[in-house]
Amino acid sequence: MASKPSIPKGTRDFSPVEVSKRNYIISIMRTHFENYGYQPIETPSFENSDTLMGKYGEEGDRLIFKILNSGDYLEKVSTEVLQTLNHKQLTGKISEKALRYDLTVPFARYVVQHQSEIEFPFKRYQIQPVWRADRPQKGRFREFYQCDADVVGSTSLWQEVELVQLYDSIFAALGLSGVTIKINNRKILSGIAEVIGASDKLIDFTVALDKLDKIGEDGVKKEMLEKGISEEALVKVQPLFNFTGTIQEKIEKLSALLSSSEEGLKGIDELQFICDNVIKLGLQKAILELDVTLARGLNYYTGAIFEVAAPQGVAMGSIGGGGRYDDLTGIFGLKNMSGVGISFGLDRIYLVLEELDLFPQTVTTSTKVLFLNFGESQAFETVQAVKKLRDLNIKAEFYPDTTKIDKQFKHAERRSIPFVVKEITNEVFTLKNIVTGEQTQVGFQELVEKIQI
Repeated sequence: MASKPSIPKGTRDFSPVEVSKRNYIISIMRTHFENYGYQPIETPSFENSDTLMGKYGEEGDRLIFKILNSGDYLEKVSTEVLQTLNHKQLTGKISEKALRYDLTVPFARYVVQHQSEIEFPFKRYQIQPVWRADRPQKGRFREFYQCDADVVGSTSLWQEVELVQLYDSIFAALGLSGVTIKINNRKILSGIAEVIGASDKLIDFTVALDKLDKIGEDGVKKEMLEKGISEEALVKVQPLFNFTGTIQEKIEKLSALLSSSEEGLKGIDELQFICDNVIKLGLQKAILELDVTLARGLNYYTGAIFEVAAPQGVAMGSIGGGGRYDDLTGIFGLKNMSGVGISFGLDRIYLVLEELDLFPQTVTTSTKVLFLNFGESQAFETVQAVKKLRDLNIKAEFYPDTTKIDKQFKHAERRSIPFVVKEITNEVFTLKNIVTGEQTQVGFQELVEKIQI
């Protein structure tokens, strides 16, 4: 007996209802992306390994799915290399491609490759799957969709202001209140590392700090000590773990802490501009919060950084994030091309909307009316009526097989199809409402009106 098929851990099949709900989220995102002037692009699901490797830090590199070379992938590997068991050396010889880890680095590659065709500033959005060899858990998958919006070719901080508004407008359209948009600045983190005497450990400092919500204050300090950050530095950084007050109060505390750091003070000025203007313009549903422990461990961020938290009471990790990258395209040879972007976590947003019961009922409505099959004598007339409804953009079906009427009714019920046409006589339709049980005889125009209610 054949074994039951399965799918890899961290991946999922999606039912028609789930796909309808995901498409609902995506359609709202597309509408708002395009309202803000962002244009759609797509890139391949896999890239050359050298495009991706080294762009996400050591931890990110470990999570990249490598693709074995086609054919005999060991053919060009010497026995000597095999015997060393050096996985880095071996991987480079047997795998030249990898599944994309995010959409940002492929976007940078796209910009460099197509720079002569692009009008800058270039605003793009991209909705495609990405892959990470992570440990699967609630809200964390190995295959998942990212929905990104980025602007390259502009250093204006108004772009950051706009992206906060874009977050807010999409979450408001989804009916999601109480979402917190956390903001910080990598220059501030660089300034903190400078004033505590740990500038040479900036990456270790930010990677550890970025895990605060996962491993807590003690865990962060332990990791920093293990990475060579001194006890004295940890004493100086202690205020970060108890930073309270309004946005303005936090900015004033940071100004005092970073008074000796030019880089840190520049980051404070940028934060002040963004926060002041977002507050003046106002937000519909979201809350803006300055989080001085927000680090976002990806190495390419250089300015403002964002992370979006689900409403209180919903046990979910971040549902969005992003930031400013001053020279991401520089890794591919195109210097001085600043950019800033944000990402929406489609899968996590789906889970939040599901938990809070925020999907409209109409999202999962598919077919509006099912025409029963009473045999070949009425089949052509029935199909004609179905065609006329479809021409009016009304979702209609004809049950294809001549079978028991009771079975056809049950099919409609299981599919949650609200109306059934039982019979057509002289262009009069016997229409039954499955939900209420009401049965009426109507002409075609009245049929249209009733099933559109």
